Amino acid sequence: MSQTQPPEDLMQYEAMAQDALRGVVKAALKKAAAPGGLPEPHHLYITFKTKAAGVSGPQDLLGKYPDEMTIVLQHQYWDLAPGETFFSVTLKFGGQPKRLSVPYAALTRFYDPSVQFALQFTAPEVIEDEPEPEPEAEAPAPSGEEGPKIVSLDQFRKK
Repeated sequence: MSQTQPPEDLMQYEAMAQDALRGVVKAALKKAAAPGGLPEPHHLYITFKTKAAGVSGPQDLLGKYPDEMTIVLQHQYWDLAPGETFFSVTLKFGGQPKRLSVPYAALTRFYDPSVQFALQFTAPEVIEDEPEPEPEAEAPAPSGEEGPKIVSLDQFRKK
């Protein structure tokens, strides 16, 4: 009995599905950026590859998360700007406001625990072997409620 190769997907359906699901994230961020902000009790956990093409933010912050970073949009976020290919937002880290810009293509997970809605994305290619930036002043570690909560979503993954 010979095994036959499945036909090659010349339409690239998986890539189209990933793009469509990233559109759900973009639409959610547009709602969160509208006047009135994110409706209670919704809050968004957004995980992205920190070294993916187009990710930008303070190097002292991104350097602490050499692979992935999860941000939470709930009460303390400012200037959320969802664009066509990326979003930007200001969050406090160690009590200091810092601006991040993240392409939707860099996303790996999106989760709204208030309604148990989760999306998982194929990990994007990451930028390797970039020269180390000059070190900036170290921001104090977040304490209490003033800093963002960066959490592992391992408990929500299907096993």
